[in-house]
Amino acid sequence: MRCIFVQFRCNPGKTYAVADAIYEREVVSELYSTSGEFDLIAKIYVPDDADVGRWLNERLFDIPGIDRTLTTMTFQAF
Repeated sequence: MRCIFVQFRCNPGKTYAVADAIYEREVVSELYSTSGEFDLIAKIYVPDDADVGRWLNERLFDIPGIDRTLTTMTFQAF
């Protein structure tokens, strides 16, 4: 499994609805609200043999209320 982080910018007033929808899909390991440019950050484990972009698009990015995302791939834990 590969660990990735996805930040979500939500439409105004939609952060809690987006967070609830993300949890309902049962694909994130951890989900936090954040300050700054993005509203939420999720820690996600994607199967090694999966195409990350397709996997995320099929499982998360169609949630209503998401304005923008930023995906950060990880390579090694220290």
